[in-house]
Amino acid sequence: MRTKWKISILIIVIILIGAISVGPIMSNVETPGYEVMQSQDKIEIRQFKPMVIAEVKISGHREKAISEGFRVLADYIFGNNIVQQTIAMTAPVQQQASRKIAMTSPTQLQSEKDSWLVSFVMPSEYSLDTLPKPTNNRINIKRIPSKKFVTITFSGTNSNENLKIHEKKLEKFIRAKNISVTGTSKYAFYNPPWTLPLMRRNEVMIEVQQ
Repeated sequence: MRTKWKISILIIVIILIGAISVGPIMSNVETPGYEVMQSQDKIEIRQFKPMVIAEVKISGHREKAISEGFRVLADYIFGNNIVQQTIAMTAPVQQQASRKIAMTSPTQLQSEKDSWLVSFVMPSEYSLDTLPKPTNNRINIKRIPSKKFVTITFSGTNSNENLKIHEKKLEKFIRAKNISVTGTSKYAFYNPPWTLPLMRRNEVMIEVQQ
């Protein structure tokens, strides 16, 4: 009986060690390049380099949208494109509430209810011309110019509660520093789902108005 108990404890320990180590290893992939312009605790103002993204629009609640969007984009980079070419995985997976610009007033944003944009940043070796075209017409490939974001980094799960807690901290910083921002919050998740919450890297990002 004692031997079985020891074996069970050993298995649990092995699983925990694997969860701690595999998450960071699997997340050791290319991430977007940026320069930190200002830093305070876990909050940074970053100037991001131009990047190419693959983006899909998903309707539904946030958790469903990130799951479905990930599957659609993963299918594309794993070879479901016109040349059946595998594209290297990068981090983070990004998610943002979809908004459309009112035609009569470009500075005002109108919400599209329950709609989310989920995106993968493409490896920096690709351009719009060299990136394989998706066969799924829901996927939009586009180049994003250099932009400035104010960001907060935190660990834990990507639950709505955890996101809102840190989103409020970021908004408090923005008000205190009198920073002009634009658009909606963007969420960034850097780790695979089996990573222990303590080891995860999550971010809330809001674009700084240039």
